[in-house]
Amino acid sequence: MKNIILDKYNLEGRAALITGGAGLLGVEHAYALLTLGATVILTDFDYESLIEAEEKLKDRTDAGKLIIQKMDVTSLVDIKNTAEHIQSNSRIDILINNAAIDPKVTKSDGILETSRFENFPLEQWNLQVNVGLTGAFLCSQIFGSAMSRDDKGGVILNIASDLSVISPDQRLYRKNDIEDHMQPVKPVTYSVIKSGLVGLTRYIATYWADKGVRANALSPGGVFTGQDNDFVKRLENLIPMGRMADRDEYHAAIQFLCSDASAYMNGQNIVMDGGRSIW
Repeated sequence: MKNIILDKYNLEGRAALITGGAGLLGVEHAYALLTLGATVILTDFDYESLIEAEEKLKDRTDAGKLIIQKMDVTSLVDIKNTAEHIQSNSRIDILINNAAIDPKVTKSDGILETSRFENFPLEQWNLQVNVGLTGAFLCSQIFGSAMSRDDKGGVILNIASDLSVISPDQRLYRKNDIEDHMQPVKPVTYSVIKSGLVGLTRYIATYWADKGVRANALSPGGVFTGQDNDFVKRLENLIPMGRMADRDEYHAAIQFLCSDASAYMNGQNIVMDGGRSIW
């Protein structure tokens, strides 16, 4: 008997492009869509890392529908060239704007001063905004425009963060024996970029709604990747579920938001953070 509900998740015959594909969650997003039958074009500025991502995916699933493509999301020319190359053979039905620079708070020389708002370098602001926000705008402009022109519609999914709806708790990053004015902090860029992605999502959701192009955002919480024990304990105390996310816990959300299972969802920011943002 045909399962009408499960059929809505079927992505056979559809192609998804993922930016920042060589990163931790980029690989997971690709895996989630490959398992539903989608063709996945995994893009990143770092081609060597893309090759490593491809190998990881081959170990986990049939990667016959995986394509890797070097692309710089800060370059309009590069995005246009990529679009022309890909769209000469296939249509992009799904765009996941995942590329970002996540500045890590470390004990490295310099970061203690420059991460702070008073001293944050303009060049870092420009670089991180260009990758995480302007890059999403440019990719949405190019690939979203193509989706809107042939009446077939499509999906744009922006990967935001729980810091799109809450402020970073700078107490998480405090180090012992360091003066207050030298304490490391989560830089301003991350919150601004992720909040901006939610605004971009809402704009696109209304702009192309009549063309069948839907836009939503997914805001993950922190993913456990072997971080410092003190940091993990502090963060877990802020999460009602008492733990960070595992890297595979966003698969189903990606599948839902990129498929017809979410056909009536548009302009929303889905926050999956173990409850941190409501406590």
